[in-house]
Amino acid sequence: MHVKKGDKVIVIAGKEKGKSGTISRVLKAENRVVVEGLNIVKRHTRPRKAGEKGGIAEMASPLHASNVKLAEKKAKTEKPAKKKVAKKAE
Repeated sequence: MHVKKGDKVIVIAGKEKGKSGTISRVLKAENRVVVEGLNIVKRHTRPRKAGEKGGIAEMASPLHASNVKLAEKKAKTEKPAKKKVAKKAE
């Protein structure tokens, strides 16, 4: 696995294909990553204590690490060196 928390990635497969985001969590044992704002699922919760409210919570679900790739940083391209032409001495 070559990605780590905070890396900017692009999804290359699945329903989120083509979208990008930053990694918020890496699950090494399962070979999965959680990308902020992508692969959102809804979780229905029940009230556990008296006075607590249940509801529907949205959270990011993990993606398999093989479905993401690092976003390329803009490479600084250097201009080719100009060739100096030697003037003929006459």
